Amino acid sequence: MSLVFAGVCSHAPGITGRSEQADPDVRDRFYAAFDQMRVDLEASRPDAVVIIAAEHFANFFMNNMPTFAIGMADTYEGPIEDPGWLGIARQQVPGSADISRRFISEVMHGSDVSYAEEWKFDHGIMVPLHFLTPGYDVPIIPVNINCQGPPLTPLHRAWQFGESIRAACDALPERIAVISTGGISHWPATPDSGKINVEWDLDFMDRWCRNDRDALLDYDDLTVYADAGQGGFEIRTFIAAAAAAGGAKGTVHFCEPIPIFAVSCTVATYDLNR
Repeated sequence: MSLVFAGVCSHAPGITGRSEQADPDVRDRFYAAFDQMRVDLEASRPDAVVIIAAEHFANFFMNNMPTFAIGMADTYEGPIEDPGWLGIARQQVPGSADISRRFISEVMHGSDVSYAEEWKFDHGIMVPLHFLTPGYDVPIIPVNINCQGPPLTPLHRAWQFGESIRAACDALPERIAVISTGGISHWPATPDSGKINVEWDLDFMDRWCRNDRDALLDYDDLTVYADAGQGGFEIRTFIAAAAAAGGAKGTVHFCEPIPIFAVSCTVATYDLNR
């Protein structure tokens, strides 16, 4: 088969952990966009969902920090954080070692990756799953791009990784969905935590929707750090989804700042039929 769904969404822990503190009108419109994304994802009837995230030192640390890693297990557990803090009960999340193994083998034709047979999901994966697969009934293939500890992969390599993911989707007989998660501009765990560069976020999402490779790769990490914080390094996950979508055009369904969540909360999808 091939890629049947592609989109991106935010994963900030406040989205579930501080829900009651947000402006209810904006929060509810954001949640409605997430719910529509769930409906569209379910309509694509995926056999597995590849979720590309930026892992937050929950599994990988400075003693072993792979640039790209893919999970290869039949089950995963999350969240690794305190469920009371995150607002998500601990779950057994289904995977598929068989699909993952074949998926990884195909990805390796274009990109070098590490694999992990054990993986505790943090909020980068669990927040999106909470909204998009609330029944935890679809096999998940977790993918991590190092966006935490420099040296970080160059953006063109994140694009190439996305192309390798698309090639793997095309090679497998299963129906595969790809969802990338991140924050866009944010400054977590710093004195600027809560700061949001809305204009930067909207400009980035415009480039993403146009699937403009040159524009998406026309960033450097020093400028991103200054304009979007260290959390802005997570654009690598969104860029990988753009490459996987193979030139498809996108639509932003929601992209507005919710200060208590500390990000421009974003839901966007690609129209793979265009």
